[in-house]
Amino acid sequence: MITTPNHMQSGATLSVSTPIQPHSGDHFAITIAPLSIEEVYGLADAPANGAVVMMSGMVRNNTEGRPVAALEYQAYEPMAIRVFQQIAAEIRTTWSEVTHIVIHHRIGRLEVGQISVLVAVGCPHRSEAFAACQYAIDTLKHNAPIWKKEWYRESEGQLSGSWVSIGACEQLQ
Repeated sequence: MITTPNHMQSGATLSVSTPIQPHSGDHFAITIAPLSIEEVYGLADAPANGAVVMMSGMVRNNTEGRPVAALEYQAYEPMAIRVFQQIAAEIRTTWSEVTHIVIHHRIGRLEVGQISVLVAVGCPHRSEAFAACQYAIDTLKHNAPIWKKEWYRESEGQLSGSWVSIGACEQLQ
């Protein structure tokens, strides 16, 4: 399924490069279902690893002092998976000993405390695993065609929402 936010200008495009052959130890997903820390950790684990580093992004209860009620994520799924694959390819160029890279992102409406993204990297050495995991989440935030709408609790219990542009999305506006 391809979903794009309603606020995108018509005719906006992102370039897609040559297909990337995923590494057998990698796993990428965009799903409406809740994300599982145990599942992602298991997908990143291997006997050759001395470390599995995982980053869990969660919906927090405020943004810049405004009370957040929920977030709503949308993605251009085929391209987002390609971006995840590109991130993995770049990680393997820099940290060649990485055994597994797992990137799962959730879409749909998420409440405060729910996990929106899980990134895990398995590697023989912890310093490389930490660095690769940080690279993965930072690059995802800048390059993946994933949009979020922040829903705020206003006075008298009313909700208001606004789309927040992240990374590649800024190029579309």
